Parts: sequence; structure tokens; C-alpha cells
Amino acid sequence: MNALIGDIGGTKTILAVFSTEKGPHEPLVEKTYQSGQYPSLEAIIVEFLSDVKLPVERGCFGVAGPIVNGRAQITNLTWVVDAARLSTEFGLSRVALLNDLEAVAHAVSILRPEDIHTLSAGVSVAGGSRAVIAPGTGLGEGFLTSVDGKYSAHASEGSHVSFGPVGELQIGLLRYLNEQGFPHVSYERVCSGALGIPLLYAYLKAINFAEEPAWLAEQLAGCDDPTPVIFSAAQDPARPCALANAVLDLFVEILGAEAGNLALKVLATGGVYLGGGIPPRILAHLEKPAFLEALRAKGRFRELLTKVPVHVILNAKAGLLGAAAHGLSL
Repeated sequence: MNALIGDIGGTKTILAVFSTEKGPHEPLVEKTYQSGQYPSLEAIIVEFLSDVKLPVERGCFGVAGPIVNGRAQITNLTWVVDAARLSTEFGLSRVALLNDLEAVAHAVSILRPEDIHTLSAGVSVAGGSRAVIAPGTGLGEGFLTSVDGKYSAHASEGSHVSFGPVGELQIGLLRYLNEQGFPHVSYERVCSGALGIPLLYAYLKAINFAEEPAWLAEQLAGCDDPTPVIFSAAQDPARPCALANAVLDLFVEILGAEAGNLALKVLATGGVYLGGGIPPRILAHLEKPAFLEALRAKGRFRELLTKVPVHVILNAKAGLLGAAAHGLSL
């Protein structure tokens, strides 16, 4: 049996065909498309199936956005993805839609050793809940619970809760963003690639936390996306930049604090998993003491959180892997 699997995002869409014979780790074929160049997911699927010429019986799609009654509005696109419509249009016996972090959560149980970098081994509790937090373009959150030895993945929009600043620098950040016209500041606003990194940079620059080098100001003035430029400046040993480095330090502390919040909310004694595109790119910063300290600094629950394993997911296609695992099991 073949399944049509997709990882659907505002920037790119990955489609693949997986089979029950080969399993979720080995797609029969896989293609990547620029989402903004197509009017709908259906248009991409038509092109994909015409190119690959493989039969598919089921479908499963991880989508960037909340799912209500089998329908999802894709974040940063005009697309509406409807499971029933996809099933009818492409003759699929079953179509499942997963929140993108729900898809990543489905992958956690089948990740291979090379897919994971451990920040803290901790003491994993058998059957303990697992938390997944993924900073990338946005900030995603999800979790897994175990019943009778089998893990189930759950979606969440927890990254949109109110940012709770810790310490004077973060309190100043909240005030700065309020003054900039953001009456509600979420964790995604301050802990993501598209939104958070540029805002953290602007804040630290505004309070003269460190001097902005002329060469960096020139690079930022000529780019559409400042986040990769800031990352590069923060991690360039040949030309250290105190301002860019401070941005990553602040980002990591906020990420650690929210990872600890999520761990407590779902009692993640089975571990915390950092997904998304950013963590593998900033491993050196995550390995500094500040990240785990921020995660564990929860008063009376420090001891519990110190025992929680913390891992970084290195597999860039964990969302596709998780959607495949779920799709093949339908």
C-alpha cells in the first residue's frame, strides 16, 4: 500500500510517496515545491502525481496551522486544506491532517540515534509524557502521552500564550515591544526566526547593549531576511560580534524558559525534544549553561526538571517522517 505524504508550510511544501513495505524512513519518491508559486495544495498534488506516476491509496499531511473539523488555513498562505475534498478529488480512501508539530511529535518515537543530539541525558521515565518545542520560522509546540505503552501525539498552540519575562533584560524587552505597538506579546513573537530574532536584535540595539559593527549594519540594510545574517555574525569566530552574540544568548534563555514551562505543563518526564530549523544551527549556544539553567529555573520544581532528558532533533525532515508514520498506520 502506498500513501501520499506531505509536509506543508508557508514557504515550501514537500510531497512524497511512502509504502508499507519500506516504511516511514524510506520514501519511494520525494519532491519539494515553493508553496507561494501555487494557488492551492491540490495544484501541487496534481503536478506531483503526474510526474511520479505512482498509485496512492491514502494521504496524510502535516500542515502549518490549526486544524478544525478536518480543515486547516495554512499560516502565511491563502490556502485552505480540506481532508474530505482531498479524499474525493484524488480518490483516496482516507486522508488525515496533522498540525505540523503533531507530525514532528509522531516522529519522536521512531527517530534513529543519528537523528538526535542530547543536551542532557537525564533520567527518562518509561511511559512519561514527552514535550516537543520547535523554533523555526515560527514557534511550534506539541506533546506525546502514553497509554498502554503506545504514544499518541497531540497538537498545541501553546506558543501563542503570553510571554513571561524573566529578569530585567527580558522585562525591558516586553516594555519595548509594548511601546512598539504590540499589546500582546507571545512566546512566538520573541522566540522564532521570522519574528523573534529581528525583534531581539532591534531591542538590544535600541538600548545600546552592544555596538553594531558597520559591516553588519551594511549587510542587514541590503537583505530581505535578517535572521540568517544575525546567526552568521553571532557564530563567526573570525569576526566576533558582541551584539549578534547577545541576540542568540537572549533567544536561548527565552527558549529554555518556555521549554521548561511546556515540560511542567505536560509533565514531560519522558523528555523534551527541540525540533524546528533553528536548534541544529545553534548547538554551541544551546550547550552553554544558560539554556538548561533557564529550562530548570522553576523554583521548587528544579529537581524534577533536572532529571528530564533534553534532546535536539537533527533530522530536518522530522515532520515528513512523522506524517509518514501516521499515514502508513491509518
